[in-house]
Amino acid sequence: MVISSGVILTRTCCLRLQQPSFALRRRFCGATACSVSLNGTTSKNKKSSGKEKVIVISGPTGAGKSRLALELAKRLNGEIISADSVQVYRGLDVGSAKPSASDRKEVPHHLIDILHPSQDYSVGQFFDDGRQAAKDILSRGRVPIVTGGTGLYLRWFIYGKPDVPKPSPEIISEVHDMLVGFQTEHNWDAAVEFVVNAGDQKASSLTRNDWYRLRRSLEILKSTGSPPSSFRVPYDSFRDNLNSPDANDFDGDGSSAEVSIQNIQTDLDYDFLCFFLSSPRVDLYRSIDFRCEDMLSGADGVLSEARWLLDLGLLPNTNSSTRAIGYRQAMEYLLKCRRQGCVSSPGEFYSFLNKFQQASRNFAKRQMTWFRCEPMYHWLNASKPLDTILKFIYDAYENEAETLMVPDSLRMNKDVRNSREANALKAYRPRNRHFVRREDCSSVLEWIRSEGCKSEDVSSIEEAAM
Repeated sequence: MVISSGVILTRTCCLRLQQPSFALRRRFCGATACSVSLNGTTSKNKKSSGKEKVIVISGPTGAGKSRLALELAKRLNGEIISADSVQVYRGLDVGSAKPSASDRKEVPHHLIDILHPSQDYSVGQFFDDGRQAAKDILSRGRVPIVTGGTGLYLRWFIYGKPDVPKPSPEIISEVHDMLVGFQTEHNWDAAVEFVVNAGDQKASSLTRNDWYRLRRSLEILKSTGSPPSSFRVPYDSFRDNLNSPDANDFDGDGSSAEVSIQNIQTDLDYDFLCFFLSSPRVDLYRSIDFRCEDMLSGADGVLSEARWLLDLGLLPNTNSSTRAIGYRQAMEYLLKCRRQGCVSSPGEFYSFLNKFQQASRNFAKRQMTWFRCEPMYHWLNASKPLDTILKFIYDAYENEAETLMVPDSLRMNKDVRNSREANALKAYRPRNRHFVRREDCSSVLEWIRSEGCKSEDVSSIEEAAM
């Protein structure tokens, strides 16, 4: 999975960065020149350096970043660019917590419902689409607000993508022919071994059944003679510069006083104002568990959407949409029910719910690990009043000051800071709100008996999702 591979990449970053100060210089967020005039007469969506402003709001699943972005867009005359690897798919609404139709009517949203679930979507495609959307929004005199929790999408969006040559149609066709037999036979291990032997040793670390990235690896090998890892990512250059002795100013006790980029050569296209919205871990986990329950309540929840994916002929964990948390677990559960004649016991349902909740909490943990090592982000406490958070970000956007300070009242610690919090986290146990007793899932089990094996009218659903 993208996140898990990124976590491996960024652990070294965590060790080297010493944790940046809470006072990040605004020039760090995208100005090529280090001197910033505070008296320049520029439009509100431009710094005096000439960089146009783009707001980025991220956070773990269930933190409330979508609502924050929506309300901020209303105040700033903004438009929202979704950086969510599941919201790109039509028909996957509940499990991806997609903005409602009324929200999307009130504030324009981009990169939502752009693909069929059978298609794959890459970080490179998101970079191209997201940057084009930001350019279009700015051309209309409005504010781009990029929001989502897919870490690699946001990293490439900010820093740029590797300069990897695009393969020719002939190579694309050749690679397809090389791998199609493996994919048809669902022989992932043999396909990985084939690509490893072709020259990409790191193919063995790909997420299982990530056929898109496996094909992409072989296309790069065929086009350039080198594996994807040989092409340097712009973020790595930025990180190396940030870790240079001249770039950091530490107190005598080793604590970070302020991260400066006086001697860092950066050439980001925009002045990025980046915020990470989170809440105390135990509160976040509780919210995630309740959210998973909500997604299973009612007739048109995650199970209904998972049934539609199965009706399309898709299997769990075989492409981007069916690997998504919630959909993979729901598809596996429904397949098991179908093998049993479309029946399920309460115990089987609660086992599925537990897997869904656990996977969601683990994903949130990986997100926090990823963004903990991203120096551009100011961490904000989601448990504080929304209006207070909105005012802080609004003022940060309007302010031309060189240094952006997060007040103690809004600051969210990146790590567990005390033994009480750590012990509470260790002792955490899921506590459901809707599905508590065995009989509470009776409506779901009845739906499985009456509807779980019944095929959807796929064409009508796709038309409705367009």
